[in-house]
Amino acid sequence: MSKQILPKVFTWMFIGLLVTFAVGYILATYYPYTVLNIVSGWGLLIVVIIEIALVIFLSARIMKMSPVTARISFLLYSFVTGITFGTIFLAYELTSIIYVFLITAVVFAIFAFIGAVTKVDLSKLGTFLFMALIAVLICIVVNIFLQNSTFDLIISIVLILIFIGLTAYDVQQIIRLGKLNMINEDNLAIYGALDLYLDYINLFIQLLSIFGERK
Repeated sequence: MSKQILPKVFTWMFIGLLVTFAVGYILATYYPYTVLNIVSGWGLLIVVIIEIALVIFLSARIMKMSPVTARISFLLYSFVTGITFGTIFLAYELTSIIYVFLITAVVFAIFAFIGAVTKVDLSKLGTFLFMALIAVLICIVVNIFLQNSTFDLIISIVLILIFIGLTAYDVQQIIRLGKLNMINEDNLAIYGALDLYLDYINLFIQLLSIFGERK
C-alpha cells in the first residue's frame, strides 16, 4: 500500500474539513444565538467531551471496527467540531478566514510533501513534538490566569511550529502503517485523515489568531 494510501487519506481529510467549515458557517449565519448559547454554558463541555470520546474511540478501535463505522465516526467528529467553529465565523471576517485557510493549505501541503518524500526517520521528532505540545498546553492553562497577550502570541508561534512538524511526522507514519498492512486500507484512510485533520485544524486556528481580522 505505502504511499498509495495518501490520496484516500487526503480525500477524507478534505471531506472532514468541508463538513466542519460548512457546519460552522451555516450555524454562524443562520443560528448565531444557538452557537453562543452552546459555547457559553455547559454545552461547550459536552461538545468537548464528545470530541475527545470520538477521537479515543476511533484510535482504540480502528483495527477492529467496520469501514462504515469508521467513516461515520469521523464525519460525526467533523460535524461536532463544526459546532464550535461557528464561533470563528462570528468572531472573524469571512474574507480573513478564507485568506488564512489558503495560507494554511499551502503550509500544510509543503510539510505533508516533506513527510511523504523525506528519507529521514521522523520518529524521534514526533516524540519531541508530543512532549513540546504537552508543555505548551500547560503554558496555556497558566496564561488563562496571567492573561498576557505577548505570551499568547509566543504560544501561537510555538504551536504553529509543532503542528507543521506533526504534519510531516504523521504523513510519514501513515505511509509506514500502509507498508505494514496492519489496518485495512479503508480504515487506515480514516485514521490518517483524522490525524492530518487535527494537524490542519490546529494549524489554521493558530494562524488565524495571528493574522485573522476580527469583526
